[in-house]
Amino acid sequence: MLLRDRIYRMIRHSILNWEFKPGQELREQTLAERYKISRSPIRDSLLRLEQERLVTVLPRQGYRVMPISLADAADVAALRLIIEPACAAGAARADDAAVKALDEFRDISGDDTPQALFGAYNCAFHNAVAVLCGNKRKAAVARDLMDHSTRAVQAAMPAVDGASVETLVTEHCLLIDAIQAHDADAAYRLAYSHAESGYKVILTALRKYADEQDGGIITE
Repeated sequence: MLLRDRIYRMIRHSILNWEFKPGQELREQTLAERYKISRSPIRDSLLRLEQERLVTVLPRQGYRVMPISLADAADVAALRLIIEPACAAGAARADDAAVKALDEFRDISGDDTPQALFGAYNCAFHNAVAVLCGNKRKAAVARDLMDHSTRAVQAAMPAVDGASVETLVTEHCLLIDAIQAHDADAAYRLAYSHAESGYKVILTALRKYADEQDGGIITE
């Protein structure tokens, strides 16, 4: 992997997982010192991330991690209601060996709390279903939507209790059952209802978070 691609992925991962928080300023020199490289691959990475709407350019100042917009989060959720059911139906048509791999997502495993583990687990699960759908373009769109959802999930998790996490994991298991049974219609319905319920949990939590916080992390 080229250095600029590796640095891009590292910065992107830090943004998606709130190591670099929404609204935080990013300086080329500071990042170059952090990663012990020149400023050129840092600049290239930040410009790529600007195209993905993950950072914004501050004229004569540097860059800033894009705040989370409630309107954008709603737009992403609406698109997920279209893409994810289609991916789930496609995944149900994959062979037995391929769909068997989804068993690893039947629970959240790790040493941390379910809330802390959920973001990475949730992203990995939905990306795995997308890959199984057999349509590379559709899977790429699904992964992009999930990446942007990950930031919203990170903002929402402090307001999400363990019972809500358990409910979402149970919904994953029901979807896995349908996919492994090669029931495309059931997989479509379950994926839609799951995306819809997840949307409600996340948007409610985001609005609560926006009311309580100060500093432009979440905007209208």
